[in-house]
Amino acid sequence: MRFSGAQPAVDLTYSDVFLVPRRSAVTSRLDVDLSPGDGTAATIPLVSSNMNSVTGPWLAATLARRGGLGVLPQDMPLQELDAAIRWVKDQPVSWDTPRVMSPASTVAEAARVLPSLDGHGIVVADPERRPLRIDDVVGIVPASRLGTALPDARLGDLVRDRATAIDADDVPDARAAFDLIDAAGVPVVCVIRHGELVGTLSRRSALRSAIYRPAVDADGRLLVAAAIGINGDAAAKARALAAAGVDVLVVDTAHGHQDGMLRALREVAAADLGLPIVAGNIVTADGVRDLVEAGASILKVGVGPGAMCTTRMMTAVGRPQFSAVLETAQAAAELGAHVWADGGVRYPRDVALALAAGAASVMIGSWFAGTIESPGPIRTDDDGRVYKESWGMASTKAVVGRFDRLEAYERARKELFAEGISSSRIYLDPLRPGVEDLLDMITSGVRSSFTYAGAASVAEFHDRATVGLQSAAGYEEGKALPVSW
Repeated sequence: MRFSGAQPAVDLTYSDVFLVPRRSAVTSRLDVDLSPGDGTAATIPLVSSNMNSVTGPWLAATLARRGGLGVLPQDMPLQELDAAIRWVKDQPVSWDTPRVMSPASTVAEAARVLPSLDGHGIVVADPERRPLRIDDVVGIVPASRLGTALPDARLGDLVRDRATAIDADDVPDARAAFDLIDAAGVPVVCVIRHGELVGTLSRRSALRSAIYRPAVDADGRLLVAAAIGINGDAAAKARALAAAGVDVLVVDTAHGHQDGMLRALREVAAADLGLPIVAGNIVTADGVRDLVEAGASILKVGVGPGAMCTTRMMTAVGRPQFSAVLETAQAAAELGAHVWADGGVRYPRDVALALAAGAASVMIGSWFAGTIESPGPIRTDDDGRVYKESWGMASTKAVVGRFDRLEAYERARKELFAEGISSSRIYLDPLRPGVEDLLDMITSGVRSSFTYAGAASVAEFHDRATVGLQSAAGYEEGKALPVSW
């Protein structure tokens, strides 16, 4: 990356800069390869944050199916983390994971996991039956039906016809799947193999399968990462996660450039698990050098830019994110390491700018928290708008969950020094309610950014991106107007 003018004398955040177009030979955004090249098997440079309100197994599986990487949070008990990793590994790669609910479940119960939407549906069957055969499926209730049925109506009573099914062995590619679903004229079909339900598929899912490449391990299973803290026996936790099948380890703490992190990193690296090790958070080149020397191959960069984070206002500690990524990425490249830009993205342009600054991937938190796939139930406010609850990982809510097994006095001491937002409503975008909808928007913008720079890969974008500085008025000029002037 280079600046179009003089090197700035102050630190910059994403809104301070813009990309300058260059002569390009890239003719289509679909010619762009977004693989981060950071030692993971991800095929798009997007990672979900290891926050309790952001990444659960469902979001991790959905993200990996489209090429990204979900990081399960360290606050999950080790047994639950083990189960979550194994669940992701068991999910279909070519098809969607079916949402299965009992015929006795009510519309109100279904609405807590899936709002009224086109292109989605609930498979009505006994969710405990294993394996689930197509003959056991009562039918599929389109999600759009949930908005018109009474809350106490039972799903079994809403089924009108047997579920339409396609055989996985009769679908040679995504285009063929799309054509079959289109011909069936239904929003969602069951995918079966030898009579067993192996997934579901919609027209849009089939279309996405033709555009995205899934992130999979050597055995063809979906990729998943998990985080551990720096306290206790970090190596033992890492070994347990590796045994469960995790693909990437994230050693995580708010202040990553500290002796406790370096000790934990050395312990995990000494375990020689053959997995990429991510560590952070940091914002300086010195932090990069120390963490890489201790065993990290990827650095998590960002202190204070997150939407749920109050660190900068509480402590004055942090750094504008664009400059933090730029400095750390340069230092990491010299050492053969990579950077994940963690936090501060509000628009696809911010993701592109993080990549321009040298990041291999960009971590997303609150943006993904407001999706169907994020953990927690869907709630509805007094105006009928649906939302998910989100909170910061240093907030009182997070601290209570993290230390709920401590005696009351010790837990109260830790709560006394909590910081961050304990509860925030993240409303689902009616046009982009799912994480895949956001991926479509983000990757579309980023692919176009690459074509403007004349770059066909992340590595070329690092080299060719030209960045200029802008005033606050310049930033505002770039925003679309919701109404005419």
